[in-house]
Amino acid sequence: MKVTNYIATFVLGSILSGSAMGQVASGTSESKEEDSPDKDWSFSIAMFGYLVPDDQSYGSPTFTADHHALHLEARYNYEDHKTGSLWGGYNFSVGERVTLEVTPMFGVVFGQTTGIAPGYNLSISYKKMELISQGEYVFDTDEHTGSFFYAWNELVYSPTDWFHGGLVAQRTRVYQTPLDVQRGFSVGFSFKRVDFTTYVFNAGWTDPTVVFGLTFNF
Repeated sequence: MKVTNYIATFVLGSILSGSAMGQVASGTSESKEEDSPDKDWSFSIAMFGYLVPDDQSYGSPTFTADHHALHLEARYNYEDHKTGSLWGGYNFSVGERVTLEVTPMFGVVFGQTTGIAPGYNLSISYKKMELISQGEYVFDTDEHTGSFFYAWNELVYSPTDWFHGGLVAQRTRVYQTPLDVQRGFSVGFSFKRVDFTTYVFNAGWTDPTVVFGLTFNF
């Protein structure tokens, strides 16, 4: 793995996508508070850059668009390398002191992996704590043994508007590690509608995987 190749890939991916993966952006509470209730559409563009030990490093961009209850999403390099997916879903939100937001979705996967996938986005917020979860089960239409459940989970604490940290776990097939469920921690910084978060997986168990996430909300 060459760091220079990764940096080039990360920058190019950021430019092509208009920013810089759900996968799921941390520190979203500030952007939600800033959104006007009368706003027709809201968008986010994110790039997750993976530095994988002894494997291929890559970037995974995600684009989302929300119009009231309608949720649309596009991902690349999430289910597999050189693989895209398109999603549609419906947003639900309940609660005031404790807020639950759920988006059941259905997607189509195409590229190196092909299939269909039910999935969800979920968040539970209470004061300065937020639990974020994203999952999908891909039914591989080319080879049934390729079917797989992908998951990304974060527990985030935000002591200030500009700083957050927490615990993170993921299950993915895009790259291989000795651990089926990878776990680690995150540290992030937010400014207005921009969030930058660093994730470190598997430190202390095996060679760590480092992920850089950059998200724009508008």
